Amino acid sequence: MSQYGHIFTEDTLQTIFPPERTEAFFEALFGDADEGSYDIVLAFAGNQGQDLDFELKLTQRPGKCLACNLTYGLPQVFSRHPVINLNGVADAVAQAAGAPAADWKLGNTREVSRELHVVPLTITLA
Repeated sequence: MSQYGHIFTEDTLQTIFPPERTEAFFEALFGDADEGSYDIVLAFAGNQGQDLDFELKLTQRPGKCLACNLTYGLPQVFSRHPVINLNGVADAVAQAAGAPAADWKLGNTREVSRELHVVPLTITLA
């Protein structure tokens, strides 16, 4: 088990990246949260030293399509979008881990299944 696993519980991750953020993201993007085709959840995937591996899990909403062409460009969108606020996510992770600061980087979208795509997020503690 990761030395940070006890810190980044589901409750802590929902505090750092609340479910309402998905609704706000689609509201900002489309003007209507119901237009979103997936929910975004932050999950902890482990660590290698000071590099903490997280995933932004995109889970298809009922009756919607999580098409590849909708998710492969998301790392660029997420990296700049103020509602997603990855700088704030990294700051909250650093605070929870007892570190003074953190940097982050996004990986490429991975298709786990038709209903689940994952955007890797690595947060490096200072």
